Amino acid sequence: MAGNSRRQGAMRKPGSKKGAQVGTGGHGRKALAGKGPTPKAEDRTYHPAHKRKVAAEKRKETQAGKGAAKGVVRGTRRPTGGAEVVAGRNAVLEALRTDMPVTAVHLAARIDHDDRTREILELASVKGATLHESTRTELDHLTEGSVHQGVAAQVPPYDYADVDDLLDAAAQAGVAPLFVALDGVTDPRNLGAVLRSAGAFGAHGVIVPERRSASVTASAWKVSAGAAARVPVAKVKNLSRTLAELKKSGVFVVGLDAGGDSEVRDLGFATDPLTLVVGSEGKGLSRLVRETCDAVASIPISSDVESLNAGVAAGITLYEVAQARR
Repeated sequence: MAGNSRRQGAMRKPGSKKGAQVGTGGHGRKALAGKGPTPKAEDRTYHPAHKRKVAAEKRKETQAGKGAAKGVVRGTRRPTGGAEVVAGRNAVLEALRTDMPVTAVHLAARIDHDDRTREILELASVKGATLHESTRTELDHLTEGSVHQGVAAQVPPYDYADVDDLLDAAAQAGVAPLFVALDGVTDPRNLGAVLRSAGAFGAHGVIVPERRSASVTASAWKVSAGAAARVPVAKVKNLSRTLAELKKSGVFVVGLDAGGDSEVRDLGFATDPLTLVVGSEGKGLSRLVRETCDAVASIPISSDVESLNAGVAAGITLYEVAQARR
């Protein structure tokens, strides 16, 4: 409209205009400092992820409480502390049927039960083993990807004896000591077979070196058919030195190897304190161990067969020794 130049809101109010400033005077320092790293979504109380986290924790606590009431511990992702793991329904059932010291049994959640799993639950309860309900992922992690069929068991690390313990056990029994030493036997199944023969024919213990030798693992337990619980195993740092010390204690040392001085059935030391040394199937006795032996005996076999494995050789020789001692 002509003559009307006053537009409402077009004029600045008095005193509202900002004057010139010299420097920031520290006003921008706070903005430059920043607020630090952005927290995770689950740590922000207003974020939906935080609410899901809280709900999951409450649900886990509730399930753990219910599981404790039934004797089942839920959530199993925890370190095994060096324990051996047996995987598979048949393997776990066989472990529980023998004297294997199973401390915990892990079963998959919502597992399809059969006669084996029912017996596993019953035996685990009788033996006092802890029952864990686990997810398939947790079982895969525990068994390192083995085929577990929804079932796994934990066996604690084996408690090795000393050679002096073996000597004391023979002295308490009032009989001549009988030991089996393994030189370069690396298959735990062979160790298990030797333990089984040692238990069957009255040996007082088995001696294995720390290096390049089989240890008492779950496989050895399984093959031994419970003998690993009855026959002690001593682990030594140096086998040849240990054999030399046994000789000083009055124990004869006889090695088993092809081309020996005599056959095992004609073994002259059978009724004396005796240590039988079994070498590996391929290389036989090592040089130092062979030099330490008082004698080397062999088992006559067909020329079509190169050698016997350690478990079979030990079993045959222990039988001959047991016959001579009777």
